[in-house]
Amino acid sequence: MTLRNRILVLVCALVVLAGVAVASVLHASARADRRNQARPGGPRISAGPVSLTDSRRLVFRNMAWGPHRDELTSVPASDPSAPRVASKVKCLRFYAASGTGVCLQAKQGTVQDTYRAVILDATLHERARYDVPGIPSRARVSPSGRFAAWTAFVGGDSYAGTNFSTRAAIVDTRTGRLTPSLEAYRVIKDGRTYHAADVNFWGVTFASDDRTFYATMATHGSTYLVRGDLRARTVTTVHTDVECPSLSPDGTRVAYKKRVKGLPADAPWHLYVLDLATGHETALAEARSVDDQAVWRDDHTLVYALPGDYGADLYTLPSDGTGAPHRISTAAVSPAYIG
Repeated sequence: MTLRNRILVLVCALVVLAGVAVASVLHASARADRRNQARPGGPRISAGPVSLTDSRRLVFRNMAWGPHRDELTSVPASDPSAPRVASKVKCLRFYAASGTGVCLQAKQGTVQDTYRAVILDATLHERARYDVPGIPSRARVSPSGRFAAWTAFVGGDSYAGTNFSTRAAIVDTRTGRLTPSLEAYRVIKDGRTYHAADVNFWGVTFASDDRTFYATMATHGSTYLVRGDLRARTVTTVHTDVECPSLSPDGTRVAYKKRVKGLPADAPWHLYVLDLATGHETALAEARSVDDQAVWRDDHTLVYALPGDYGADLYTLPSDGTGAPHRISTAAVSPAYIG
């Protein structure tokens, strides 16, 4: 091949690559435009005030296409399919309790996105913000509203495999004191202080005493439910094979997802409830794999997300292993029951 022909081939390749890049940008732009257009048959949504102190409300991230996509929206807790009130505040993950919210957000950059955790007051105004070192995945607020926690992927982007790393942070919303990673806490495993380079934490859930919390710890290929002490700055292993725990309102049980042998590698979990006093596990009546940190609607009912047409839908399920899943809301994720 002559030098002239090589140059022509190179030029043609560059033209093709440029065309592909332009087409990709145009396709992404067109898709973004479509997502800003409401779809027929979708939930009714209108802008309005959303409060974290309104009694008997359900607040969640709206996933429905249209001008209010990704905004926090509110509906009556007794009628989750009712018309939604949209707040203009956008979150990737969200949770709230006692008038305090935590909103995990993405900030688009020219090279890559950055992430932050925003502490919200009862009217969704920003009280504080903190940098998040990776893609947000979980968020929680203590029952009193004093503490907030979040988890982010800092390596990998899915819990399904084993090649991922997470960072779990806790902040005192009154003082602003931040623990950027639970790896700073002393680990007590089998009654002894434990050290390992591969320790990983995610999925914090708080008790009502403003001291105790639970989370998942992973090390050497196993996962553990750990009980944390905010004052002593310790975490103690409680039970094995627990991921994304959620403490019941009465503080006696933990709902969680558990890896079950024989399921597909990308969908390996079933929902369980652990009795903390007896260690008894109850398998719940959900046959599908649930990759979520479930929320307790009350002491007897769980709410969780499963993939849907517009990202995710919300389902309820009894916590005692009976009954069957029931979809309560489409195009919704990150629910929090208010009041």
